[in-house]
Amino acid sequence: MYLDGLDELDQKIIQLLIENARISYSDIGEKTGISRVAVKARIQALEKKGVIEEYTTIINPQKISGAVSCYFEIETKPDHLSQVTDILYKNDTVTQIYRVTGRDKLHVHAVASSSDEMEHFLHNVIDALPGMISCSCNTILSRIKDIKGLRL
Repeated sequence: MYLDGLDELDQKIIQLLIENARISYSDIGEKTGISRVAVKARIQALEKKGVIEEYTTIINPQKISGAVSCYFEIETKPDHLSQVTDILYKNDTVTQIYRVTGRDKLHVHAVASSSDEMEHFLHNVIDALPGMISCSCNTILSRIKDIKGLRL
């Protein structure tokens, strides 16, 4: 089990919310066999504990005409890593930043409205990062599998 401390009912509620964050308390209650009020109380408790952080809409950039989505693998000098993550965090083109194993590497996802915008980002942001040792870029051609939320 991935989440120690969650009973089977909470896991079922979370799975239903992962599948459809707009599902009503009544519909969750019907699928889990508890009342709407009990569902609401459980969800509020999960939110208060920080198990459920937010509800959001996921946009597929590949369905938007001209959008370009790329992953960057960035290696920086160790003393520049914090500064690099701050620069990337503040940039609206960057959608995800992960610290990964290896020599001070970052895995960065970016989405731009066009190839020109992505090229501008690459030359004016990525290439200008302080302490850069190496960077590789992969353009995403299609999304084959993308799991939303945590597999329980």
